[in-house]
Amino acid sequence: MLFLFVFLFSSLVHLCFAYSYEFETSVRWVVNSTLNPSPCAMGSPADLSQSGKLPAAPPTGCEGESNLSMWIYVLLGNVLRGIGETPVQPLGISYIDDFATEENAALYVGCVQTISVVGPVFGYLLGSLCAKIYVDIGFVKMETITITPADARWVGAWWLGYLIAGVITLLSAIPFWFLPRSLPMSGPRGPEKCTPEQTSFIKDSPLLKHKYPADDNTTFIEMAKDFFPTLRTLLGHPVYLIYLCVTIIQLNSLIGMVTYKPKYIEQHFRQSASKANFLMGVINIPAVALGMFSGGLLMKRLKLNIMGAARFAFGTSLIGYFLSLFFFTMSCENAKVAGVTVDTVSYDKHSLLTACNSDCLCSASDWDPVCGENDVTYVSPCLAGCTGSTGSGKNTVFSNCSCVGVAGNFTASTGQCPHTDDCDRMFPYFLALSVITSFIISLGGTPGYMFLIRCIKPQLKSLALGFHALATRTLAGIPAPIYFGAIIDTTCLKWGQKRCGGIGAFVLFHYSTFSFLTWLCHIYSLMSHLMFS
Repeated sequence: MLFLFVFLFSSLVHLCFAYSYEFETSVRWVVNSTLNPSPCAMGSPADLSQSGKLPAAPPTGCEGESNLSMWIYVLLGNVLRGIGETPVQPLGISYIDDFATEENAALYVGCVQTISVVGPVFGYLLGSLCAKIYVDIGFVKMETITITPADARWVGAWWLGYLIAGVITLLSAIPFWFLPRSLPMSGPRGPEKCTPEQTSFIKDSPLLKHKYPADDNTTFIEMAKDFFPTLRTLLGHPVYLIYLCVTIIQLNSLIGMVTYKPKYIEQHFRQSASKANFLMGVINIPAVALGMFSGGLLMKRLKLNIMGAARFAFGTSLIGYFLSLFFFTMSCENAKVAGVTVDTVSYDKHSLLTACNSDCLCSASDWDPVCGENDVTYVSPCLAGCTGSTGSGKNTVFSNCSCVGVAGNFTASTGQCPHTDDCDRMFPYFLALSVITSFIISLGGTPGYMFLIRCIKPQLKSLALGFHALATRTLAGIPAPIYFGAIIDTTCLKWGQKRCGGIGAFVLFHYSTFSFLTWLCHIYSLMSHLMFS
């Protein structure tokens, strides 16, 4: 029920505040007219400021624009979502381990871990569908939208996924109301005893008794008084503490990669956001799910003990580390953008404002890319020196573009120029290596989790799993997207601009630097994981 409220709350941010997404473009949707405006506003270069911007009046409507309240509502929704989802994993795993036989527990935990990874598969597929739909669907006429999902300015219907997920969550919660308070034990069980191997990890473990038996009524104050001494005992366990550090480091890499890998595919290999999410959902995430399930199955078949599970997890991480080194060889050439990555045709410097567009009052801060006949992308039709246009909407063709060629009679079409054939041929190899690496690394996920369960006292199991979930979410889930995003921002070559001024999202980055820094962070996390292991 909390999930349903959170999802509806987050989606209502878009539906109730009536905010309309706007983007800068030189393309116009013209109905019943043969006269198209020229993208080149004739004037003198002296009218431009030193920053390349026109001294125009500030845009209207900025005083009433809310930049703060929108993201606060979404942030509050995500905080509530975290409160609702945190107890599910630790309590569920502990519940299964309590009522399953020891030889079957690893398989059952592997199944649960697999299902928890299968969920994001459908999430990415849903995200792929929503990314194809324009954010203001139902509020604007779609024939007036002049950009495509492949454009960096495109924003998908992010709010639609919240509505769909909320309804599905409500339906999936209904069966839990019919579960019994306790399940029958799988075979006879005596007092909880530790195996001889566990006694080497757990002190005073031959016979363990709960301080508060299940049949006793324990007050909240009594539990609160016992919480910090119990937590101190748990954190004083060296094996548990080392495993906690290992998973925090590994999840920093995992969360950072999962968060920005679709953006990496979208920008580096010039795929649409919809296709990037689709590929993550049908190729990459299933490999992780299969790896976790296979890890649990292998642990059952091979009858791995605690040390065997630890060695297995270490071996898979080591293989994944060496395979990840090959990602450094898969980098595309930078996009050819006039005045940014290459010189403007017939001019000898990286500058957006040159002699070929000096008669136009162009803004250097806009991002409205067009592809010239010379396979070079120009930041805008105005900066390409285009003085005429034919067609309308997405089919607009700009003519008399003086910066495209010396003759000045070349044309340009809307959107960035496509990648070279070499980069397109590299993309399938990138996907294949990504799938293999994800599968091998995830093989050690379930054995590692069983190692965590078996190396602690049974009565501390729920607390250990809960604190593990809290620590990984706090020390990996929160900082990883922040510092990964900050690292990616350092590779930006061209920033977008907000409607009322200020820096927006990046629209163009340095491919090779982005690739190197991204995979360097991934390799560093794997190396740290191996050192701890």
